[in-house]
Amino acid sequence: MRYKPVDITVLKKEKELRITWGDGHRSRYPFGGLRSSCPCVFCQGGHSEMGKPMDAFKYLTDTPEKLDLNNMKASGNYALHMFWNDGHTTGIYRFEYLRDGCPVEAGVIE
Repeated sequence: MRYKPVDITVLKKEKELRITWGDGHRSRYPFGGLRSSCPCVFCQGGHSEMGKPMDAFKYLTDTPEKLDLNNMKASGNYALHMFWNDGHTTGIYRFEYLRDGCPVEAGVIE
C-alpha cells in the first residue's frame, strides 16, 4: 500500500502535485522539484547515473514562474508520465521513486 496512489491531484495555481498513498500518507511535490528530479536518462546525465533515489532537498528550490505541467498520464500501474511546458516529455516517474523521495516524509516541506 505504501507505493499505491489512491488520489493524484495537480494544482496548477499552486504549481504542485499532491498524492495520497494507500497507507494514508499525503505527499506534496512542487513542480520545480519534480522537474529538476526528472528520472530520464537525459536529465540524469547518462545510463550510469540511472536508478538513483530522488533527492527530497531539491524541493527547497523555487519553482520558476513560467514552469508548468501541461499534461500527465498514467504509465501502466507503476508510474506517471509528465509533460512539461518547457518541451520536456521523457520523464516517467515510478511510484516508488516519488514516494521514497517524498519531501513531506523527509521533513523538507510541510
